[in-house]
Amino acid sequence: MTEKFIKELHLTLKNGTNDSRKDWFAIDDYKKMPNEVGGMDTALLEEVSDKMKALLAEYNAEGEKTFEDLLNFYVKFERIHPFQDGNGRVGRLILFKEFLKYNIVPFIIEDPLKMFYYQGLKE
Repeated sequence: MTEKFIKELHLTLKNGTNDSRKDWFAIDDYKKMPNEVGGMDTALLEEVSDKMKALLAEYNAEGEKTFEDLLNFYVKFERIHPFQDGNGRVGRLILFKEFLKYNIVPFIIEDPLKMFYYQGLKE
């Protein structure tokens, strides 16, 4: 797992959207303005790059991943919230890819359960 791969996922998801036409919106780089997820503060702009490097170093240092390892990575990624928008989609794509890689059955959070998803991120 690399920063380059994660940024490429973001580019694929956001390229050609209305956001991609905004001067302040980076579609293949980290956020340029503060953001939040589910009412929670996220990493400060100046912290994002270092926090992402640390998260990926920690993740890549581990061997075989468990369900809990993958969820832990996902929660940390979402709390950093490195992109201006699309973090949830990028994070869920990473999670889905890694579930398949480690032979873990993926799951989908449907809209009626979204509030539990945000509550879980807070906790």
